[in-house]
Amino acid sequence: MANAKVIHAKQEAVEVVAAKLRESTTTVVADYRGLNVAQITELRKQLREAGVEFQVLKNTLVRRATESADLAGLNEILTGPTAIAFSKDDAIAPAKILNDFAKKNEALQLKGGVVEGRIVGAEEIKALAELPSREGLLSMLLSVLQAPMRGFALAVKAVAEKEEQSA
Repeated sequence: MANAKVIHAKQEAVEVVAAKLRESTTTVVADYRGLNVAQITELRKQLREAGVEFQVLKNTLVRRATESADLAGLNEILTGPTAIAFSKDDAIAPAKILNDFAKKNEALQLKGGVVEGRIVGAEEIKALAELPSREGLLSMLLSVLQAPMRGFALAVKAVAEKEEQSA
């Protein structure tokens, strides 16, 4: 029979992972089998710099956490070695970093994840990774908003120059 302290520690670990699943805007599940220590260290560094938490977790622990977080559909992809990236702030960062890393290192395989409470497959994670960053999207929006004002300013300037020439 298992020790009561061990059971309590495992229950706490399940609750911590369940809380991370509920709180994160994007969670990406990946198979890291075949990566060496240097590659995993580089991946962890890139994710940490983007504010993404990356953990290697036991599938049984994650399965219990997904049931607690009402994400039991995620259990289908929890096979083999599993690493999970949690991001509370940036919805695109974990998908983008893991997808870019997987392109350079074929050993890393994206399995799927959770985006804003919805379970998605590997293809949707890859599609999310192809989106521009938040800053890129904001700059695109800004340029779209500035275009009409720029055109109006040029038209006013042209009219003013024409008035000066005719006067």
